[in-house]
Amino acid sequence: MASAGAVIFLMTAAAVLMGYQLSYTGRIYPGVSVAGIDLSGLSSQEAEALIAARVTYPQTGLIALTDKQGIWAKTPGDTGLYLNAPASAQAAYSIGRAGWPWTRLYDQLRAWQYGVSLPPHLIFDGRIAQLILQRIADELNQPTQEAFLAINGLDVLVRPGQVGRTLDVWATSMLLGSQLTLLQDGEVPLLVYEDPPIILDVSAQAEIARQILSAPLTLTIPNSTPQDPGPWTIDQAALADMLLVERVEQGGQQSYQVRLDSDRLRVMLNGIAPGLMLSAKNARFIFNDETRQLDLISNATIGRTLNVEASVAQIQSNLSQGNHTVDLVFDLENPTVTDNATSQSLGVTQLVSAQTTYFYGSSAGRIQNIQTAAAQFHGLFVAPGAVFSMVENIGDISLDSGYAESLIIYGDRTIAGVGGGVCQVSTTLFRTVFFGGYPVEERYSHAYRVYYYELAQSGAKDIRMAGLDATVYAPVVDFKFKNDTPYWLLMETYVNPTARSITWKFYSTSDGRRVEWQTSGLRNRVEPPEPIYEINEDFRPGQIEQVDWAVEGADVVITRTVYIGNQIYFTDEFKTHYKPWAMVCQYGSGTKNYPPKEKFRDPDSCT
Repeated sequence: MASAGAVIFLMTAAAVLMGYQLSYTGRIYPGVSVAGIDLSGLSSQEAEALIAARVTYPQTGLIALTDKQGIWAKTPGDTGLYLNAPASAQAAYSIGRAGWPWTRLYDQLRAWQYGVSLPPHLIFDGRIAQLILQRIADELNQPTQEAFLAINGLDVLVRPGQVGRTLDVWATSMLLGSQLTLLQDGEVPLLVYEDPPIILDVSAQAEIARQILSAPLTLTIPNSTPQDPGPWTIDQAALADMLLVERVEQGGQQSYQVRLDSDRLRVMLNGIAPGLMLSAKNARFIFNDETRQLDLISNATIGRTLNVEASVAQIQSNLSQGNHTVDLVFDLENPTVTDNATSQSLGVTQLVSAQTTYFYGSSAGRIQNIQTAAAQFHGLFVAPGAVFSMVENIGDISLDSGYAESLIIYGDRTIAGVGGGVCQVSTTLFRTVFFGGYPVEERYSHAYRVYYYELAQSGAKDIRMAGLDATVYAPVVDFKFKNDTPYWLLMETYVNPTARSITWKFYSTSDGRRVEWQTSGLRNRVEPPEPIYEINEDFRPGQIEQVDWAVEGADVVITRTVYIGNQIYFTDEFKTHYKPWAMVCQYGSGTKNYPPKEKFRDPDSCT
């Protein structure tokens, strides 16, 4: 009985199912939809028409292709998206009609009970998308362009840099396709790759160049005095000619640098540097014998040397900031003895040595030279332990320095030259050093005996002074001595033209030294050579002049012993060899009875 019932149930169910399937012959089963559109009971043609009418996204949707430079609005259809309505309808119709019989039955029941929603069948034509994107790329793409900066005369030429941009068409089309499958309006960023130039912006450097060329450059000495040279002005055309525009790298970054040509600045500064140099000079004083204090007679000078490299850097820095008046940079050297020095601070408390020599019979030119040379040493100091050089302190011996022409010894002749008489000053210093007991470091005697240096105050010859002369001839022949005491030594020089005398004084602090000396006197005397008679083409007939005087040669040895207290401090010896010297007479061509015959020759006169 139960078996018969089951058979009847199955037969009934089969009949119902068959009737269900027959009733939807040629129509879509219930519960099937495409893109949310219910297609239940519709034929394929009806479903196709409904899908085409209802699915309008390709025509009405909005896709925004975006970049920082703009937005391009497109419909999905513009970018290559199409609806395939027949395929969409066919896909819906196929639900419950594909596969094994039990599969078809399952799909039919699933659609009826739960519903089956299918996406529309869309076609994305990537070629159209890439064509659209390529058109956008033609607008966006730009080459990388380096910034440019140059100088043309006084004009500053500038071209700004440009960042290179390239749209990745293929990658952007893939991103676009992903957005379209959502069937939603949306934004698709354009994938643009940027290639910046090494140098993008030169506006700051261009402004520096314009500042540099905006006015002439003036170089000055800081705290200058009316005696200082300068200022120096470089006009704008010259600045433009010196201006350099260079690419430089710093910290891995490249940029343009605008500056003046440092090498050309150095050449210019090296050219003016010698004229700007000042040696540090101690203040000059004299010792006041009444107050026993120092009286200032000349201010100290701060030494300076142009620092070329620092000046170049200063010029470059100031110009880049628009400053066209620039102080040069100097290395300064402070003097040792300043204006506020005192006798106590220097140990200058008393007269320790003084000597006077005489120059009776000197010409006006020789007296002028003695005064000029002596003035160079008046008020000078010698530091403790220092070696003093006359050549280093006498300065320039020339007509421009106040010297006159007078007789000098040159080679084996006495001739007219600038500075004759300076050796009167050096001889006086030598004797002040000698009798003061100071060590002599360098001394040269004259070639022959000069009678000025053997004169006593009375004007008579003092033969004991032979061998106590010293000559100087800058820069090779010098006189040097050492201040071997722990005290400063102040030198004073006084010339009395009326008395024909020069006095040299040393002020310091006495350490108790005293001098004993002996002279050998004139030894190995040699008679002067026979007189020399010369024609002087500048002389008129009958004009006769003596230009050199006969002196016998000799040797002198002087020994000095310096004591401190009762102890010998040191002993030294000064050997001098004087050449015999001939009288020289010059006469004009055509002078009668000249040169004289031997029997009329006078060894002391040309006449």
